[in-house]
Amino acid sequence: MPTHRLLLIRHAQAADAPADRDRPLTGRGASAAAAIGNWLQQSGYVPDAALVSTALRAQQTWAAAAESLDANREPTPDQRIYDNTVEALLDVIGEAPDEVTTLAVVGHNPSIGEFAASLDDGEGDDAARRALQAGFPTGAVAVFQVGTAFGDLAPGRATLVDFAVPAP
Repeated sequence: MPTHRLLLIRHAQAADAPADRDRPLTGRGASAAAAIGNWLQQSGYVPDAALVSTALRAQQTWAAAAESLDANREPTPDQRIYDNTVEALLDVIGEAPDEVTTLAVVGHNPSIGEFAASLDDGEGDDAARRALQAGFPTGAVAVFQVGTAFGDLAPGRATLVDFAVPAP
């Protein structure tokens, strides 16, 4: 089976709103979201598919990032990502179609950070691991190589190869 790639993205900086789900990106967040797309393109991490939280800030993060990618990447919104649990993320990712080899997931902390830490098999890039262990800030991207189908993904079964907070 070919190696798969998983891109875990935390939404960019968001402003306040009466309802959490409706929090929009700040101006700085919109710039950071565009920088995510530029970094993905330049790094060769262009996804085949994107699963995105139903929260406005996550949707806006992906929309701005996708503008920098060579191909149209229409996202698939999923309420379970907004539910913000590691188990929900694992379920959503596990349902990715077999033909998807690079999958982006745009979500929230604490689940994105906890999920990333749980996936790491300890065999990847040491600098990326140290950065991940320091925290998963808004606008950050963790890149994993996955040696199985997404449906077989489990804790400790992916290799962290990159971690970045792309700057505008």
